[in-house]
Amino acid sequence: MKISVRNLEPTKVKLTITVDPEEFDPYLDTARKEIAKQVNVPGFRKGHVPGKIIEQRVGFPAVAGEAVNSGVPELYSKALEEKKIRPMAQPELDVQEVPKTADDETKLKFVATVERRPDIELPAIDGMTIDIAKAQVTDEDVSKRLETLRQRFGTLVSVDRPAAKGDYANIDLDATIDGESVDSQEGVSYELGSGTMLDGLDEALDGLSAGEETTFEGTLEAGKHEGEKAQVKVKVNSVKTEELPDIDDDFAQEASEFDTLDELKADIRKTSEQDAKGRQATDARDAFMARLEDGLDIPLPKGVKADMIAEHIKGMTPDPEKVTDEQKKEAETSVEKELRDQMVLDALAESLEIKVSQADVTNFLASIAQQYGMDPSHFINSIVNNGQLGSAVQEVGRSKGLLAAMRAVTFTSEGETLDLSAFLGEPEDQPQEESESVEAASAAAAVADELSSDKAGDED
Repeated sequence: MKISVRNLEPTKVKLTITVDPEEFDPYLDTARKEIAKQVNVPGFRKGHVPGKIIEQRVGFPAVAGEAVNSGVPELYSKALEEKKIRPMAQPELDVQEVPKTADDETKLKFVATVERRPDIELPAIDGMTIDIAKAQVTDEDVSKRLETLRQRFGTLVSVDRPAAKGDYANIDLDATIDGESVDSQEGVSYELGSGTMLDGLDEALDGLSAGEETTFEGTLEAGKHEGEKAQVKVKVNSVKTEELPDIDDDFAQEASEFDTLDELKADIRKTSEQDAKGRQATDARDAFMARLEDGLDIPLPKGVKADMIAEHIKGMTPDPEKVTDEQKKEAETSVEKELRDQMVLDALAESLEIKVSQADVTNFLASIAQQYGMDPSHFINSIVNNGQLGSAVQEVGRSKGLLAAMRAVTFTSEGETLDLSAFLGEPEDQPQEESESVEAASAAAAVADELSSDKAGDED
């Protein structure tokens, strides 16, 4: 197989692949066998029709077409591996030449154009030291958490006075456009000053007492008339204020399993310290990524970037046509960082020769299913059927590579070495056997098939 590579962009290549007849012949033989399973020829058992008879029956072009459909993807993958090209998207394939008869010496020739991961030269990890901020918990941090807990035990009581910021008003709303009611709600509880409903509502309610009403102009934020100006009449049914319990031993007994306020504060401090260590581990990860990418000029594949931005925008607004320039900029910035981090982590996992096992794939997918309250078998099946397996396994490889690399780095804070093993885990006791390592698709597909078979057996 002859492979020529032409760089179209820093992240895009064009491969011209010419396949010798002896390499293409096995695909032709397989094609003949597959077609033989589908046709009935008098005098022959189905699936046992000689190749020459198949060619007479359906024509050589049909056989060659079947061989091309099955062979080109495999030959393309071999070409990528030989030339060490890491694709970032599906290729554009153009089959240019195919033999027309069994005796035709014309070679199969096709062109593949694909966006690729650029070559990334990562800094050496051995001996790397990164200093990060100390994990600290102050008395103010404890007080804030205590106040948050206190607010959970607050009660609303009615007051006979005008509503003010922080109060809760029970209100009726009626929005009209050109005198016609387009939206109305009754008995809505709203916290003044929260800004969680219509623009102008806080100002309209400020100073109103129960039984009073007013009208203001606001922009509707949902429904058929989203974005349109409307006259909104608001009526106050009641005004309530929040009463909070005193912070004392009685509160500690009501809000926790502790008998005294001091015991409750000590527990809050302990929890805060654990959370601070978790944030410190996150800071360590971010600092490590920043060190890896420091000084690197990493070109981003344009097509992949554009697709990711489009998906990001879909998550920001129900109507991508109404996206603002600010939202576009936010999406672009977020995608550029995400894409850059992904490529660096892929390069890192490759340099560390990270292997992804079947157990890794299963645990990863099962954990996601659990987060969303889904049945693991159904979730894995959907991943397989939707062709998302490769992405899932890539994430596993990135995560394993990141953790392995961070375990090799020394993290310090104010001159002291940090122990992040609680967050990074321990290295695998033994290297995985090659038989335990699997390609992305076959690994999770096998798991999905097994789970599906078990489920079917249970139903029987």
